[in-house]
This record gives sequence, structure tokens and C-alpha cells, in this order.
Amino acid sequence: MNALDQTVNPVEPFLRTDRMPHIWCPGCGIGTTVNSFARALIESKVDLDTLALVSGIGCTGRVAGYVKLDSFHTTHGRAIPFATGLKMANPKLSVVVYSGDGDLAAIGGNHLIHAARRNIDLKVICVNNLIYAMTGGQSAPTTPGHATTSTNPYGTFEPAFNLPHLLDAAGAVYVARWTTFHVRQLARAMSEAFAKRGFSFIEVISPCPTLYQRRNKMGDGLDTMKYYKDKSKVKHGAPTSEVGLTLNGEIVVGKFVDRDRPDYQSMMRAQYVESLGERYIEAPETECVCD
Repeated sequence: MNALDQTVNPVEPFLRTDRMPHIWCPGCGIGTTVNSFARALIESKVDLDTLALVSGIGCTGRVAGYVKLDSFHTTHGRAIPFATGLKMANPKLSVVVYSGDGDLAAIGGNHLIHAARRNIDLKVICVNNLIYAMTGGQSAPTTPGHATTSTNPYGTFEPAFNLPHLLDAAGAVYVARWTTFHVRQLARAMSEAFAKRGFSFIEVISPCPTLYQRRNKMGDGLDTMKYYKDKSKVKHGAPTSEVGLTLNGEIVVGKFVDRDRPDYQSMMRAQYVESLGERYIEAPETECVCD
């Protein structure tokens, strides 16, 4: 066996290789985000025994089945409630929600904004391919105006969500956006989110060559990487109201929000102390306080 045969991809220990090959289409960017995620786990030295990954339904939701972690593939739009339950039951867990724009911002949109409002200590990775990719290419809440989809064959006319602006307004303590071209920056953002206490949100703009790119005559996955390279503008700290996406306009990427405020469990414990006074007994982090 030569040295080349002995080379091990550093990402491989984080994958369930027995489930390969994966179901993602050629040129899809979801696998690239998993690579960045694995590298962030390495760099952050996260204790994998205290890490839980939760996903919903959709192409990105399949991530939960391919990573060699304690993972939960939940019902459509309900990844954040499941993740909230995990975090509240065992505060020592580092809980990651890994799902798509349709799952998180459409059927799961209510949970998304309220988890940010409450500042639940979750790390949310939203892979945004601008379309409902798994179910036939319908328009999604993030589909840019004038884009062609299966449900809007003459162009989408509904205004799209600007996800960084939405999560900033809802109260997230960390908000960033990168594309699947920016693999190192994405891994760094994920590492920063692991170090942050509170609700962190990372949007990853990712290609769907089979549906979105094909219908909008944008080429294959490689063409999309070139497009991301040409159109992306790094603007750290940019006002989130100004980073909305258009069909062919620039893609503003960077770290937009990095602030501190008490997370949900800290506020809850403070409320117990204020309300119960001497009757309050500080319980271990793994226990629920009830009186």
C-alpha cells in the first residue's frame, strides 16, 4: 500500500460512508456545506458526544442521515421545535439545526422567528437554493423576483424574504451569509457560531442545477460557482435591509450581525431567582427547575 492509498480525507470520520452514494444531484451544493461543517467541527474542537444535529424535510434535511453524529430527521418545518426541546431538556448539548430555506422559512417560518426572538441557544444552518428542490421546483419564500419555477412559469412576482434581515429583526445574535463558493469563510462562520451563546443563523446560498439553474438558464454547477465568484461582494457589517437577493444582481456575503444579549435559559433562570427568592434552588444544568 503506497502513501496515497493511506491518505484519509479529514472529513470522512464525520460521515456515514455506509450510506453512500448520497441522493444529491450532480452540482448540488449541499455536500459542499457538509464539508465546511465537518471542518468547522475539527477547528472548533466540539465534543461530538454533546453535539446533536436536527433537520427537517427536504434535500438539505438529508444531511441528518449522512453525518456520523447524534442526529434527528424530523417532520416538515419542525426542526427548530425539536431542537428547542433537546436544548431545554439538556442545556449542555450543542444543538445544530441544518435544513433548507423551504423547511425553515416556509412551513417552519413561525418557529424560526420566535426561536430567534427568544434567543434559544441554537446554531441554524440554512442552505438556501432559492426553490423547493425536492418536490418539483416550486417557488419558495426565498425565490427572487422574475425567476422561473414550476409554479411560476412566467416568472415569480411575489416579494422574497431577505433572510438575514428577517433574522436580524427577530433578534438573532449572529447572522452571516456565504455561498458554496466560499468554503473557508463558511467553515469559519460555523466555528464562530459554535463559540456564540444564543441564536445563530448562517445562510448558505447553494445551487440547484437540476431545477433552479436549469429553468433560469444559468448553466450547471460549475457555471454557478463562477457566477458566485463574479457576483459575490463581501460586506461585513452591511445593514441587513440592504442584502436582499435578486435574480441576476450582486450577492452580498459576510458577517452581518454579531452581538450579545441573554439567551432564553439565562433569562429563565434569572426570572426564577427574582420570583422565587430563597425558594429557588440552583439545579444542575441537566435538570429542569420546577417549583
